[in-house]
Amino acid sequence: MANTKSAEKAARQADKHRARNVTLRSRARSAIRKVNEAIGAGKKDDAQASYREAVALVDSLVNKRIVHRNKASRHKSRLAAKLKALG
Repeated sequence: MANTKSAEKAARQADKHRARNVTLRSRARSAIRKVNEAIGAGKKDDAQASYREAVALVDSLVNKRIVHRNKASRHKSRLAAKLKALG
């Protein structure tokens, strides 16, 4: 447990940040899943729209340093390749 006032505050902030980060990561994973489901169903228009939303979410996580830029790039690249293969 924290021994000083500043350590207590840092612990409170860490809890808040962790909760926010978990929520944001979950939203990004859901967006990626939505793209994959649209691709699996063969819905090209829905997949493209979902892809744009997913890319925006993933890029915002990179800017907030919640996700590493290489991981974000990997996700975007794989989704783009699946979209391209869809036709």
